[in-house]
Amino acid sequence: MNNKNHTNEIFKIALDALRTNVNLPVKIQPHATEGMLNNPAIDRLLRLEIQEIELIFCVEIKNVITTAGIAVLLLQKNKHTHQQLLVTRYIAPQMANKLKENEIQFIDTAGNAYINHFPLYIFIKGNKAPEIPGQIQHKRAFGPTGLKMIYALLCNPYLLDGPYREIARITNVALGTVGWVMKDLRELGYLVDMGKRGKKLIQKEKLIQKWCTEYPDRLRPKLLLGRFKGPVDWWQKQDFNPEYAQWGGEVAAAKITKYLKPQLVTIYTKQQYLTPLLLENKLRKDEKGEVEIFERFWELDNTNRPDYYVNTILIYADLIATGNQRNLETAEIIYERFITRYF
Repeated sequence: MNNKNHTNEIFKIALDALRTNVNLPVKIQPHATEGMLNNPAIDRLLRLEIQEIELIFCVEIKNVITTAGIAVLLLQKNKHTHQQLLVTRYIAPQMANKLKENEIQFIDTAGNAYINHFPLYIFIKGNKAPEIPGQIQHKRAFGPTGLKMIYALLCNPYLLDGPYREIARITNVALGTVGWVMKDLRELGYLVDMGKRGKKLIQKEKLIQKWCTEYPDRLRPKLLLGRFKGPVDWWQKQDFNPEYAQWGGEVAAAKITKYLKPQLVTIYTKQQYLTPLLLENKLRKDEKGEVEIFERFWELDNTNRPDYYVNTILIYADLIATGNQRNLETAEIIYERFITRYF
């Protein structure tokens, strides 16, 4: 089952589960209409009828939902022409409570649901996840090594037409990985080969949002070199040589937007530079410290001088990973000001 068919199957089973649990006449609008054309986050329109009132939802279909995924849904929430509805494979009770607290409406394939759209109110949780026939696993492109490569391709589109060996060097992945990530991206509809005109990433907005929701759970934890504590506001007077270390997360966001007062300091560096970095900035090991240092998972290229902060796509992903409301506001500023240029 390919990704599109799997998405359709989740949608169909979730609707059947809703019909089973709640006696409602349901009309399905399966094609892009009205405000959908300008918002690639929307997968369907769904029409429900209750007491002769028609309720219309903008549907976003996700195979799984994470904390970062909730953050992205919150950022998308007010951009829809109708109320937002998440459709997914399974929502556990704790996640159901979290979605409800954030007023994110949902239905899943187990019959769990939260809909609060007058005159309809539904909240069902605790049903067990069913098996979906032909259920597909995560594409390898969104595994840890694939995420490294996708990030480099988004930041440096010229790599798409470069030799696979160069892509492998820049992204720190095995040469064989490059081929199957390219294959996955084509199958998922994110990459097209235009012959003599070269390869091109398409559906970039969806790809960036997908990368930013997968990165916090599937790659970021593997990169953590440690947590540390430093002098008060030491970061304000420090800008690293970007060849050795770069700011990420809240500090990078504060420096480029002037909107945020950082509580968490995020740094990307290489393992071999960690000890000098700690000594120079008087950072000491502390599992509850406000400084988190991650392994830089890409190689700098020679096309231009790197910035003192990481690419804004990664800053955005760091911010939504926190789930903090203030960070989400800053993430939205960064998205509109810097990331929309990618598509």
